[in-house]
Amino acid sequence: MALGLASSAALVLATILGSLCLVALSEDEQLENLRFVRRAQDAPLVSHYNYIIIGGGTAGCPLAATLSEHSRVLLLERGGLPYRNMSNQQHFTDALADTSPASPAQRFISEDGVVNARARVLGGGSCLNAGFYTRASNDYVHAAGWDARLVNSSYRWVERALVFRPDVPPWQAALRDALLEAGVTPDNGFTFDHVTGTKIGGTIFDSSGQRHTAADFLRHARPGGLTVLLYATVSRILFRQQEGAPYPVAYGVVFSDPLGVQHRVYLQDGGKNEVILSAGTLGSPQLLMLSGVGPQAHLEAHGVQVLVDQPMVGQGVADNPMNSVFIPSPVPVALSLVQVVGITRTGSFIEGVSGSEFGIPVSEGVRRLARNFGLFSPQLQTGQLGTLPPKQRTPEALQRAAEAMRRLDRRAFRGGFILEKILGPVSSGHIELRSTDPRANPAVTFNYFQEKEDLDRCVHGIETIERVIQSRAFANFTYANASVESIFTDSANFPVNLLPRHANDSRTPEQYCRDTVMTIWHYHGGCQVGAVVDDDYRVFGVQRLRVIDSSTFKYSPGTNPQATVMMLGRYMGVKIQAERWRK
Repeated sequence: MALGLASSAALVLATILGSLCLVALSEDEQLENLRFVRRAQDAPLVSHYNYIIIGGGTAGCPLAATLSEHSRVLLLERGGLPYRNMSNQQHFTDALADTSPASPAQRFISEDGVVNARARVLGGGSCLNAGFYTRASNDYVHAAGWDARLVNSSYRWVERALVFRPDVPPWQAALRDALLEAGVTPDNGFTFDHVTGTKIGGTIFDSSGQRHTAADFLRHARPGGLTVLLYATVSRILFRQQEGAPYPVAYGVVFSDPLGVQHRVYLQDGGKNEVILSAGTLGSPQLLMLSGVGPQAHLEAHGVQVLVDQPMVGQGVADNPMNSVFIPSPVPVALSLVQVVGITRTGSFIEGVSGSEFGIPVSEGVRRLARNFGLFSPQLQTGQLGTLPPKQRTPEALQRAAEAMRRLDRRAFRGGFILEKILGPVSSGHIELRSTDPRANPAVTFNYFQEKEDLDRCVHGIETIERVIQSRAFANFTYANASVESIFTDSANFPVNLLPRHANDSRTPEQYCRDTVMTIWHYHGGCQVGAVVDDDYRVFGVQRLRVIDSSTFKYSPGTNPQATVMMLGRYMGVKIQAERWRK
């Protein structure tokens, strides 16, 4: 247990932050008990810290907790505390469907036409995701140049805090057995490791279905060493030319509170103090560009004064494409999020979620989703949304799709989804500014399936799903008279999975992959190691500034990245501390 947790404030902290997403208290009541967490409007206009971390998400929280052990740390989060509607797996889609200005999930639509979301809440994506926990492969760790021993100890630190072994319900057990029958072998049992074959992974949902998040790591912080400000929107990083320094030196940040008041935070004197960007794949490159570090012509077009011409900022952004199939069941199916994964030798990953308790297209709910262009109901995305290729997913078309789903009998949604995502991916795109408003989403292009290798992997994944559906192990959860083709195309009996119509009535697997592509929220890149930051995550061309989050990844780690993003926060916190005290 971290230094200082014996204090009365820390005891309160341990009980509340230990299950921050679970507490049935209002935000005001929670803030009264969290001594070092407060709203941005209550912060002084000027303050000084050893470390300023921008972004209290999946990497930022473990990083802040670690650095606070021996330094004064300010953690700036643009969202609020996790809401109650994120706390239980039965309400998995509630936060994603929230369209209010203060939603913990800020919606964006990529230039490819795919609806997506980014986290805006303390704890980041760990407050919104399906909870699956799995490490990166040994090859990934080696390619990243990380210290394997420190990586393992950092993973273990994460796992002690918030990772559980799931209880596997019958549908997930059938999926596991069906994957093995389909040739995704060997059976690796329960493991956090990334190994070829079929396995059961960890989860951040406990045995009662309650979610734990990266915000839990803050209970390991030294209370006197950490300040967390909520609803703090950083507009730029401050730089100056310092005598004897070859590059501009970061010395602080400017942020706005909800009332529009600007605050300034400066690094305390001392060459080891730093600003650290942990604002995510969209936020980190966006803030670099708003601060004058990015492609010169692009910044000048938006009236941003160029500090460093860095053409690679915002480049190499990728999103692992996800395609899924709804499998109607003749029997009721219990709710489960991702617990089983099949890691194929062809570079695709197979997972599943079951039960209709979440995302049922109840009349008013679907109207609200369609009206606000939310459309995060799994049934809606995988079903009628599949009838619309990405570029045709206009608000009007999606509203018609939502209404069509609403009219279906509830029994049509009895079953589960089997989904596949691909390794990598190889295809990538870029991020550009839309405006100089830090609250606005940048323009994001992912270029799904631009490279044939990605498309081939998707096809292999869909073929694996077909074998799973036809397996004996999965027979209890499929209709005996239903062929694989009928599940996709029989609109009378199986109305959820419908394919888009084309002039040539093309129904090739490649076309299916392109037409039904969705996000699985595993986007990454934009500040990649070797292009924007060095091996220690320091930004090229400036000093006292690092980026530590998923924007530094070239490929998504493992089947699901949250474990490695959390690990990276802890890992780099330990390394930075060691550097600080090294003579």
